[in-house]
Order: sequence, then C-alpha cells, then structure tokens
Amino acid sequence: MFFDNMKTAAVQVGVLFVMAAIGFICCKIGIYSDKTGKATTDLLFYVITPCLIIQSFIDMEYSREMLKMFLISLLLGFTTHFIAIAMNKPFFSVKKSENNAIYKFGSIYGNVGFMALPLAKAILGTEGVFYCSSGVIAFNVLSFTHGVAVMNRDDKKFDYKRLVLNPGVISVLIGLPLFLFGVKLPVLIAQPIQSVSALNTPIAMIIFGTFLANTKLSTIFTDKRIYFVSLMKLIALPVVVLFAYKLCGIKGTLLTACTITASVPCANNTAMFAAKFGHDSSLASKTVSMTSVLSILTLPVIIAFAQSFGG
Repeated sequence: MFFDNMKTAAVQVGVLFVMAAIGFICCKIGIYSDKTGKATTDLLFYVITPCLIIQSFIDMEYSREMLKMFLISLLLGFTTHFIAIAMNKPFFSVKKSENNAIYKFGSIYGNVGFMALPLAKAILGTEGVFYCSSGVIAFNVLSFTHGVAVMNRDDKKFDYKRLVLNPGVISVLIGLPLFLFGVKLPVLIAQPIQSVSALNTPIAMIIFGTFLANTKLSTIFTDKRIYFVSLMKLIALPVVVLFAYKLCGIKGTLLTACTITASVPCANNTAMFAAKFGHDSSLASKTVSMTSVLSILTLPVIIAFAQSFGG
C-alpha cells in the first residue's frame, strides 16, 4: 500500500514538475519574460487561485459534518504554522545574523497556494482543496503578521488591512456562504469560475518553472544553512504534523491534506518579503529554489506515508 501510494504521489508530483519544466524552457528561450511572469503571477494570485478556492466550496455539498471538518481544518491550518514557529525558534536567531530572518521565514511558511492546492487537487480531489484552503487562510494571516515581524528589521510600516483584504481570505468569505446556504449560481457565473479555476495548476507550475529559470541552479547547493532549512521544512515539520495530528484522531483525507500543506517547499513570499524589507533577495531565491528542487524527492514519500499511515 505504501509503495502504491508513493507511486501515485510521485506521478502527480512528476506531472507538476513537467509543467514547471515548460515554464523553465519558455523563460530560457525568451518566450516568457520577467515582465510577463510578474503579470501572470498577479493574475494567478488575484483571480485564478481565488476561483479555485470558491469552486471547492461550490462543489462540496453542505452538511453539519462538512462544516465541522472545515472548522477543524482551519484550526489545524493555524496549528501547523504555530508548530513550525515553535520548531524553528531555537535555530534562527536574527540577532546573530540578519540572514537568519530569511532562513526562519522559509522554514515556517510554505508554498501553500501554488504547490499545496495543485497537489491536493491532483491527489485528493475537491475535498482536499476544500481542506487546504484553510491552510491558505492561515498562511495569509500569519505571514502578514508574524512573517512581517520576522523580516521587518527597520520597523517599516505595513498595511495590516491586508490581513483581511487579501485574495485567500476574501475568496473563502465568498465561498463559505455559498457552501453554508447551498447557493446554486447561474451558469453565466458558475461556468466561468469553474473554467478559470482549472487554470490554477498549469499556470502556477509554469510560473514556478520561470522562477527556477531565473536562479543560478549551480549556486543553490553551496549554502549549508539552506540544507538545514530544507531538512526542517520538507521532512521535520511534515513528520511532526503527521504524527501529532494522528495522535489527536485526525485521519483520512484531512490528515493527508494537512500533511501536504506542511510538506511543500518554502513560499515564494520568502523572496518577495526579503526584497521588500531590505534582506538578501538572492539568498532568499536560492532558499526557495533549493527546497523546491529537493521537494521532488521528499513530497512523494511524505504524501505516501500520510495516506498509508492515516487511512
């Protein structure tokens, strides 16, 4: 069973990275420019991924049990990040080195929107996306509070309205009432949402490929600290989350969805926040790139273990 699950997960991860390879090649040969990539990232962030989250609520039939499971998944989404914060606190003192802010942020915050949602969709279906959307909410709230505190060395002002006014939270606020009240949207609205949401996986991975293309891959394996970040983010955190939640009685699709959320590589926000708050954005990009490359090996094993262990 374990190896069957691992094979299934490996195939799905492989499919995602083939899509990323398309973006990588297109960027290298000049079809896909940095300017186009930034515009497409905005389209994905503000339009496509919210449509996917809304669609996951539309597809789920309301029941008290499903509402209960969503609230549990929301609690677990925050808990996963709190576990990551606690696990990494002893290792990355910003007072000792300003680069530790990058390592600390990357060890805590994963690529939930661009990696976890596509993986959940491919392996677990609509229910997996439904649960992982809770991880997106937790990520948005905590990365713009705790994450900013980690990165903000100069005490720059930050617009905390973005805690609520961000695509992840807004899309849930739209989708949740549709789920709770069983609203059936007219075809003129429902069909575009469904069609646009289908773009999430290929667009996210193509953008991810262009991100790798703009990083010198030959240099990402030279920083020993990034290896430690990779160990904490790709192995230690998902293993702790898996066993902790299993002991709490979490199982099945919810357990696998939570594990996927915990096991994805460092968030792209690591590089964006590093640039915004005056840190070494090149180092941040290398951290994101290395964990992303190594996740090709770790994700199938972690997901297969979650599916076998949590059945």
